[in-house]
Amino acid sequence: MKRVLTTCPYCGVGCGFYLDVRDGRIVGVIPSKSNSVSKGNLCVKGWHAHEPVQHPDRLKKPLIKENGKFLEVSWERALDYTAKRLKEIKDKYGPDSLAVCTSARCTNEENFVMMKFARAVLGTNNVDHCARTCHVPTVSGLNQSFGSGASTNSYDELPQMDCILIIGSNPTEAHPIVGWRVRTAIDNGAQVIVCDPRKILLAESARFYIQHYPGSDIALINAMINYIVTNNLHDKEFIHARTEGFNELWEMVKDYTPESVKDITGVEPELLKQAAKLYATSKKSCIMYSLGITEHTVGTNNVISMANLAMITGHVGKEFSGVYPMRGQNNVQGSCDMGALPNVYSGYQPVTDEQARKRFETAWAVRLPSKPGLTLTDMMAKAIEGVLKCFYIIGEDQVRTDPNTHMIERALKSLEFLVIQEIFLSETAKLADVILPGASFAEKDGTFTCAERRFQRVRKAIEPIAGKTDGEIICELSNRLGYQMEPDPKKVCDEMASLTPIYAGVSFERLEENGLQWPVPAKNHPGTPVVHLGKFKRGLGKFIPVKHRPPAEVPDREYPFILSTGRTLFHYNTGTMTRRVTNLLREFPRNFVQINSADAENLGIKRRQKVMVKTRRGELTVEAEVTEKIKKGVLWMPFHFSDEPTNVLTNSAFDPVCKIGEYKACAASISKANL
Repeated sequence: MKRVLTTCPYCGVGCGFYLDVRDGRIVGVIPSKSNSVSKGNLCVKGWHAHEPVQHPDRLKKPLIKENGKFLEVSWERALDYTAKRLKEIKDKYGPDSLAVCTSARCTNEENFVMMKFARAVLGTNNVDHCARTCHVPTVSGLNQSFGSGASTNSYDELPQMDCILIIGSNPTEAHPIVGWRVRTAIDNGAQVIVCDPRKILLAESARFYIQHYPGSDIALINAMINYIVTNNLHDKEFIHARTEGFNELWEMVKDYTPESVKDITGVEPELLKQAAKLYATSKKSCIMYSLGITEHTVGTNNVISMANLAMITGHVGKEFSGVYPMRGQNNVQGSCDMGALPNVYSGYQPVTDEQARKRFETAWAVRLPSKPGLTLTDMMAKAIEGVLKCFYIIGEDQVRTDPNTHMIERALKSLEFLVIQEIFLSETAKLADVILPGASFAEKDGTFTCAERRFQRVRKAIEPIAGKTDGEIICELSNRLGYQMEPDPKKVCDEMASLTPIYAGVSFERLEENGLQWPVPAKNHPGTPVVHLGKFKRGLGKFIPVKHRPPAEVPDREYPFILSTGRTLFHYNTGTMTRRVTNLLREFPRNFVQINSADAENLGIKRRQKVMVKTRRGELTVEAEVTEKIKKGVLWMPFHFSDEPTNVLTNSAFDPVCKIGEYKACAASISKANL
């Protein structure tokens, strides 16, 4: 038996474990005690991470759709046909008629190769990935405020914090090993503030629990800033030395008193004041947030408000402080870092920057487009309009992931050619013209980058079940289209480092132990656990005034509730992997909706009764979970179940800055189902 050290394929925490392999099959998972992220711990999903890899549902051969049915074909035929159709569409309609969706499930090296394929081979900047549905407001918002759109500090600091403000994040379920770090901090005497419409597990241990309405985050944070400044609790020295724009911020937030926002937030002013004072006066304070902040039509501004609060108190740019955006997928941080976005190359170098573009053109020996491409949101709209003709999607189930399912299905059915690279027959894959079977994390070498900016190794434990890694598939297509590319992950990593100043010191050799946190600007650089020490990446941190704006939909007579969505402990995203793990599916076998006990009583709804949840986009019949833990007037649903798809309900209204959909707040009704 051999034991292979690798990195977990689930959330963005980046836990390390060994895969035990016997006779070419993975037989178990063992946590790595030496891993600096997980320190010998795993969540329930991590313990079962190997099971989907060898599930009988795995796609094992390429498929081409003929007369509405999929036919198994050889790799040769599938790749020849795909390359032929890509060339035909590019020649007929131009390069911007094609688009690529890379995958946060894939390695950094595969994302780099895929964004290179889009730009150097197809000739388009129409490349994006699932950050568009989760944390692209973090990239945009923190970049505007700090100059860098990533976590400022390291997990190791969490147990030593005095105060942790958790807002729009449920770490014990969505990021359990970070949740364990928070629990350790509490055991060490830290005081926690939880702001969430649901009384999550950590709220039970919180010094203050603030149960605000979905979509009221900016009003809440502005009121905290108002109280902090009014009561002289702000860090004047830090503000003077390291920031700009304070006066403009104060002019705006001075009207956001705790009393004035009560009707917006549903929070008692005294509770808000006490929480603000605790965060401001604690010596070691940090903010932790996740999709409850980003997945709004004001997602970017929500993130900016986090930065404003951190800077107003001086709780950033030093150890034992900072802003922790908890990233959703195992390599969504890395996918962004690798330039799998329509406006940047690797290392967030703008495609509009002539100097950066020339550097890539020289290395790749090809002219590159200078105009930013389409976001995923725009791609769907352009497909419906008939402008986008071809979509190549890797490891992403748009039909079940994106808001407003029916609109997404319409967009994908409007394409002339849809290529899906997947390990399972997802709902999106069912619409494809060609399916190329990809490889799981256990079948490839490379790196992932977790939410604390840490590059970590991914190591192949078994041979690819379908015969090829995702990087090999992309490179073979590229070669057929006349542009030679090399899939070797070590060489790709070296190429990426040579073109990306903030990753210049990254290499496979240096990642053999516990990885490196970027920036790593030189071969002898030790990595950067804390960023913005001494000065921000942009020079001075920038206060940006942001106003409260309600969600695109608010409750009314027909739809009197606010519906929000999220993840549970036992499942992950659309459940493509976790629903194929018997022990996990047993714990949560079906979809449900949480409703406040008083609301349920008023509507005559009983526990586990079948109810119909309805929005302007669709309806869904699920079981009711009657609970005191959800705020009155709010409904909450997970989105893990393909046969009961929550996103038929959610709103595709989007943030105008970064085009993320509003998963966390839409108007809904609920009633007893007529069965």
